[in-house]
Amino acid sequence: MMAKLVRTPTGALRPFAVLAAVLSLAPVPPAQAAPARRAHGPVAAKASFDVFEATIPQIQAALADGRVTSRQLVEAYLARIAAYDQQGPRLNAVVRLNPHALAEADALDRQRRLKGARGPLYGVPILVKDNYDTAEMATSGGTLALATLRPAEDAFVIKKLRAAGAIILGKTAMHELASGVTTVSSLTGVSRNPYDPARSPGGSSGGTGAATAANFAAAGMGSDTCGSIRIPAAYQNLFGLRGTRGLSSRNGIIPLSSTQDIGGPLARSVTDLAILLDATVGPDPADASTKAAAGRQPASYREALDPNGLKGARIGVLREMFGSAPEDREGLAVAEKAFAAMRAGGAEVVDVKLDGLSELLKDSSVITYEFKPELARYLAGQPTAAVKSLHEVVALGLDDQEVDPRLRLRDGPAVADAAAYAQALAKQKAAHDLVVQVMAAQHLDALVYPTSLRPPPLIDGDSAAGGASCQLSAGTGLPAMAIPAGFTPGEQPVGLELLGQDFAEPTLLRLAYGWEQTAHPRRAPFSTPRLVAGLAPPAAVWRVTTSQRAAGAVAEVRFRYDPTTARLGYQGVVRGAKPAQVTAVTLQRTLNGGPGPVIAQLVPLGRAAARGDLKLDARERADLADGRLVVRLYTEAQPLGAGEAKVPAYRPPSK
Repeated sequence: MMAKLVRTPTGALRPFAVLAAVLSLAPVPPAQAAPARRAHGPVAAKASFDVFEATIPQIQAALADGRVTSRQLVEAYLARIAAYDQQGPRLNAVVRLNPHALAEADALDRQRRLKGARGPLYGVPILVKDNYDTAEMATSGGTLALATLRPAEDAFVIKKLRAAGAIILGKTAMHELASGVTTVSSLTGVSRNPYDPARSPGGSSGGTGAATAANFAAAGMGSDTCGSIRIPAAYQNLFGLRGTRGLSSRNGIIPLSSTQDIGGPLARSVTDLAILLDATVGPDPADASTKAAAGRQPASYREALDPNGLKGARIGVLREMFGSAPEDREGLAVAEKAFAAMRAGGAEVVDVKLDGLSELLKDSSVITYEFKPELARYLAGQPTAAVKSLHEVVALGLDDQEVDPRLRLRDGPAVADAAAYAQALAKQKAAHDLVVQVMAAQHLDALVYPTSLRPPPLIDGDSAAGGASCQLSAGTGLPAMAIPAGFTPGEQPVGLELLGQDFAEPTLLRLAYGWEQTAHPRRAPFSTPRLVAGLAPPAAVWRVTTSQRAAGAVAEVRFRYDPTTARLGYQGVVRGAKPAQVTAVTLQRTLNGGPGPVIAQLVPLGRAAARGDLKLDARERADLADGRLVVRLYTEAQPLGAGEAKVPAYRPPSK
């Protein structure tokens, strides 16, 4: 599946009220109950507990011993959203916030004082994808056409989260109507990846992935029809689960394909993911598909977690799911290193071949046949929906230009091709049976393959193969756990998938937890660091002057570094030399304490002053953090260097 982004996001299309109404708990009229995304000012939690990279058990422990309240948790996450969603890296990941979040937190705090907590999610803020029905917030599915849709009640999964005591903090951006893997929509524009804001967060649950990675909530809920949980997990160093078909209710989630749709969690840790599973899965009387799960799930998924989970496991590497293009090489090296680490952790990792699998997966997706009629049925049950069909969405121009061709295709005559639909379903069953038989015959606990070996696509327009392996789990209905494998030299996350047999989620959790405890793969994104007094870290400002040498010329450079965007602004001037005598003022790195290559020219040939702006990549950020950057002056009189000055090291706050 190819994905291409062609625009720079502006966020200008979003119809939001003011976040101040949420923070002050001012009454919000029903017509304004989808609050706006831009904050008039962040709110700093006064608690001694920092939510940055905090796990749900850590949060629950802090709640239990009084270091933080649920209100303070909500305030802390709102402060991070205010600092980074529309400012700094401008992730554009949160669509709207729950206007009652603080009131709900206060109520849970009172109940905790009176009766104690009733589970690990009690009083914990969670973000959910904008295709889950929520009674207090609009559910738009990422499209302008449904911006004012107000569901009468919560989705089944949302009801279960609330019953567990979770606070639904808000809704996250998604690819329009879940019809793609880059998170572009007519309602929200383009969302960004916190590991590289110039790149996509993946999709369609890209907003959930970006928000979870950026610590905008304790964890998040997405949905997956063909990679929509697993691709954002891979692109954002997260764990994500697409469960067995029927494990989780689809009731109240805007449909893309009833055969392939399923909701599921994205989290920064396996423990957090297991906690969300315990809270959300289970039979739903209104969703017949969940009857298959009755009696097939454990008393607690969290009990499956074993730090030695890799020991004795037999894992099959599915090589036919690997790419061989030059763009795949860095990701392949990360995957091979991960396999070696799995072996070191006690797993037997062997290559496996499934003859005929590629042909079975080809044309096995049923989205084309199911989306149009199922969306119409969903909209027919929503009195507040402004449109009632996919055809109206495209005919009225209420979709994004990037998504429009695919939506028009799915509104076309192929929808009614009953023979092709039946053949696709037959292929899905055959692929399921093939995988199950081979896994049983070879005594495999799981198959492993990459979600994507390539970096996320650049927002400015490159193409990337995203989700080439997505249909294996989606078509067979077998569960797949996305795990972070590591990072490329350019600090791009790479993700793998562990595929198991029907309802083998405990096995996948055991393997993923064993991997997590062996590899410790989680690394927070640079663009959303800890807050300082409730605000994003301020820009660092330096002035450096090169040492004066015999010629008497010196260069003075003033720098301004924004750690949330990795932008290094500069203004340089050369004194003691005429412009014609200046060869260059450069920014260079040092290598092993000696001279290193030129990174950028700050003042070019024949000039005595210049200003500009640099975007530091991962290696350059590491150089800056470790004090390896220097400014050097070159003149006609001193062609090998007329002076040098070290750029002060910058490290983001750790507390």
